[in-house]
Amino acid sequence: MTVVKSTISDSALQVTGDALQNTLVDLLGLSLIGKQAHWNIVGPRFRSIHLQLDEVVSAAREFADTVAERAAALGVSPDGRPETIASAFTLPGPKDGWVRDSDVVQVMVESLEAAIVRLRERIEATDKPDPVTQDLLISITAELEKQRWMFAAENVSREG
Repeated sequence: MTVVKSTISDSALQVTGDALQNTLVDLLGLSLIGKQAHWNIVGPRFRSIHLQLDEVVSAAREFADTVAERAAALGVSPDGRPETIASAFTLPGPKDGWVRDSDVVQVMVESLEAAIVRLRERIEATDKPDPVTQDLLISITAELEKQRWMFAAENVSREG
């Protein structure tokens, strides 16, 4: 079997590969959080939040694919297996069962914020080792910050 040889040094590849793998885990997990909330949301803001959750899920899945393909292009085998995601995922998620619309908003703000904080750490870590991956992580962060803002605005409107 032929393995793709990276165009960056081994030390740069270690940092970059870790950043990409950890981002893949966060994105796949975020898409699962979004879908779980999407299926179980109840309350007067059901429809608008239900649709907004679809946007987050779609973005997370698309970015996960891009991140995995970036890793593969560098010669790092991406690992999106369920057991990998289950064992490595640590973002906050919704409780089981039906979830009140206001609780969905709060958990999405918290989950997105946690993912963004970690992405910013990875952006810093990949600055020198791989600016191309850093650029990808910056783009992902920008979209997740937009999604977080939209959910946070839901909270503000609710609180007055």
